[in-house]
Amino acid sequence: MEDRKLLIKITRTTLKQASFLWADGFREACCLHRVIVLCRRSRRLLIRTGQCFLLNGFIFLGSLFVLNSVVIPILRWILPDQRSQISYGGTSAFDGVLNFYSLLRGLLVQLFYVFWFYPLYVFSFILSNLWYNDIAKHGFAAMGRSGPSVVESSKQNDALNSDSKMHAAKPAGLGWIMIEIGEQVYSVLLLSFFFLEVYATGFIPYVGKALNFLLLSWMYAYYCFEYKWNFSEWGLEKRLDFFETNWAFFAGFGSPCVLAIFFFSPLVSYGVMAILFPLFVLTATGTEAEQVISTQKGKWTGAKLGRVPVFYAVDHLLRRVLSLFPLESQKQALDNKSL
Repeated sequence: MEDRKLLIKITRTTLKQASFLWADGFREACCLHRVIVLCRRSRRLLIRTGQCFLLNGFIFLGSLFVLNSVVIPILRWILPDQRSQISYGGTSAFDGVLNFYSLLRGLLVQLFYVFWFYPLYVFSFILSNLWYNDIAKHGFAAMGRSGPSVVESSKQNDALNSDSKMHAAKPAGLGWIMIEIGEQVYSVLLLSFFFLEVYATGFIPYVGKALNFLLLSWMYAYYCFEYKWNFSEWGLEKRLDFFETNWAFFAGFGSPCVLAIFFFSPLVSYGVMAILFPLFVLTATGTEAEQVISTQKGKWTGAKLGRVPVFYAVDHLLRRVLSLFPLESQKQALDNKSL
């Protein structure tokens, strides 16, 4: 009985701590006024953000709106799918005509997708990713930062000192460049595998949607902060450790991103996210996550929230895949990545 009461107490404490951290992350993500402040500081940032909105909002989403609100209704009027819309008296012969109209209308819509939307989607995806990096770079510069951010707490200072020692211990010259390239490649592969995991969870019965929402929140939160961590020169191991240790905060930060797209069709979701993503990247750039998390944890007494291995499954799978290509450099890279 006592063990049960203790377990209930620990569970309540854990849920309470996680809820507060989640709320802090959600609130930080919604501080979109930081985007206005940063854009006022940097004209280049304002231009890039405006270009992103013009491409993805006005052109991409505008094209979808024109298709659904103008093109398809006109096609339905020219090529009706109901006998009552045809002025001439109906006979059974008209069933074949209506079927032909329906087939022709569907073919014209598909041609619209093939020759306009899909090329536009690819073009927008490539160009937007290039612009996101510029937006993050200009936003980081607008914050007045040129290197790793300064953390107030002594524990975080110790972590930064140990990280700088590890940085100094790494080889210089070509060896250092190869390590940096290896980390970037491993990070891209890790997030790609994580995206596949997120996609697969959507097919799990009953809990699939909720789990998919949580994983998507983590994924978008990581993407938003990754630009800042890159410019702050955080290594991959440090990023993953900080992310998984403060999983509740990042789940909250990514939730507004997912809420904005979760209930739309895939193309509309992409357009909406392509507009909002740079705003959340800038919000993450202006967020002192370390300070916010440290302040919240300073209010806690007793047991603290434990680390959740968010990337454990994909990391293990990626290691297995890379082990099929046993190059010496890959072995060394795998040895350096301990989650």
